[in-house]
Amino acid sequence: MASRHLSRSIVLQSIYEWDFHNKGKEDLTPILKRNIEKFGPDLENLSFIENLKKGILKNLSKIDKLISVSAPERPIEQISIIDRNILRIGLFELLYANKEEVPPKVAINEAIELAKNFGGENSSKFINGVLGTVFKEMKKEQ
Repeated sequence: MASRHLSRSIVLQSIYEWDFHNKGKEDLTPILKRNIEKFGPDLENLSFIENLKKGILKNLSKIDKLISVSAPERPIEQISIIDRNILRIGLFELLYANKEEVPPKVAINEAIELAKNFGGENSSKFINGVLGTVFKEMKKEQ
């Protein structure tokens, strides 16, 4: 598994756990540290993981609002925890990450792969639909 894909998987598992326990009650940092030790002890570029974590948390309310707007038929609290957090990673990378480091199509493809690996039967289609809608809107605004 490529280093960045593994990093995204670790972030996903960490924010899933954090979200499952109703956020705020527990700091994400110890969860992330434990998952890095368990699933990626040989990862060298931990700054990528840290940037994902910080960026998602910093922009969480904006990302969640965008999920609500982009998937109006599914209120955010009704989206499965795994799909919701895959969308958070994908939208952060699509909207806020360095485009030279993570081009938009890579952000979308990585989120779809996370959905295939961790989500349900229709997760990858749902993730693709939401991220595709946001990407089309981004292109219109350029």
